[in-house]
Amino acid sequence: MKMKKLLFLLIFGCFFIFAFDSNSFATNEPNLTAKSAILIDNATNKVLYSKNASEKMYPASTTKILTAILTLENCNLNDFVTASYDAVMSIPNGYSTADIQIGEELTVEQLLEMLLVYSANDASMVLAEYVGGSVNSFVSMMNTKLNELGLYSTHFTNPYGFQDSNHYTTSYDLARLMQYCLKNENFRKIAGLASCAIPTTNKHAARLYTSTNDLLVPNNEYYYKYCTVGKTGFTTAAGNCLVSCSYKDNLELIGVVLGTNSNDSSLRFTESIDLYEYGYSNYSVENIVNKNDIITSLEVSGATKNTKNLNLLADSDVSALVNNSELEFIDNIDFYNSSLSTNSDTVSAEIVLNNNISAPIESGETLGKLVYKINDIEYSTNLIAANNVEKSMFIIYCIYGFIILILLFTIYKICFRNKNNID
Repeated sequence: MKMKKLLFLLIFGCFFIFAFDSNSFATNEPNLTAKSAILIDNATNKVLYSKNASEKMYPASTTKILTAILTLENCNLNDFVTASYDAVMSIPNGYSTADIQIGEELTVEQLLEMLLVYSANDASMVLAEYVGGSVNSFVSMMNTKLNELGLYSTHFTNPYGFQDSNHYTTSYDLARLMQYCLKNENFRKIAGLASCAIPTTNKHAARLYTSTNDLLVPNNEYYYKYCTVGKTGFTTAAGNCLVSCSYKDNLELIGVVLGTNSNDSSLRFTESIDLYEYGYSNYSVENIVNKNDIITSLEVSGATKNTKNLNLLADSDVSALVNNSELEFIDNIDFYNSSLSTNSDTVSAEIVLNNNISAPIESGETLGKLVYKINDIEYSTNLIAANNVEKSMFIIYCIYGFIILILLFTIYKICFRNKNNID
């Protein structure tokens, strides 16, 4: 009986060790409470994690990233804007403001800092009036931009995320919108601030604001050193939301969490961190080909004996997003020996050469390309000649010799005929 118990404990202990050995298995997908979430790679658009990412959700103040990018695309940062009565007084009770005063003069940059750092709704209305001429016109601009970007599951009715049944988005659309915004360096700079200082204006004393995105704030409990950009959102109906960006080891990820518990604002931060840690644990950017690597070689037709054997080189480095479990397959690809089999359904490689490659060829001339396909994403580089290939003159010399023989024969015949005529 004791032996059976001992055997059971031994088996259970082994199972426990293997089941929880983090080195034996890739990091499991995060278990999020958010109603909707997504994680994408900014460089390739590849979705690394998804939970109800196409389900329509309320965005709350994450709306403001669109307000910000439209402002940046239509204004100068040093433009001065005067806050109107309607813009200042239209914000309902309970929605955050930067205490902008009627008639207060602020620069576009200052208003954007209030908007993205402190999530000030009055700043959003002031900018909407300035950019669009009216709030309604600005909202029309917002939806036009959404359609231009192909974000057809999103529709906005106001510039700051006021709760409205017709004001909705999806995690996927928000991630793609953030992806578009990140192309603008001024957006990156302002949306990545941990705090902002607004100097004294004509109507207000100096103000200092800390970012509502705790991932950006050093010494904060939820500070995440890899986070570069982010925008929070909250309404009772939307729950706590966050759309953000993180950069580590050449891998830039965009994470969205929507609809976390309304009573616990920390979840949008902890679950965003869980998303990023999952991404960095399971994916990496690998340099799978180096510039000037010899990829293959060929024998060039019509070339001299000394130059006919030509190496083809990679014209540039090839960096790819790879699932870490596929690294062994990628590392085993040997182009030079024409071994392109990877034994993987998600990794393939192909050498595509130009038609009718023949001498002469100049060093550096493009003769084809190398194409990797990893998890349905294509990466490629041109294949270039490693050296000059000279055209063989043997055939030409033969042709010249043949022509000379014909000429000599013709001259001989003419001379012989003339001699017979003289005789």
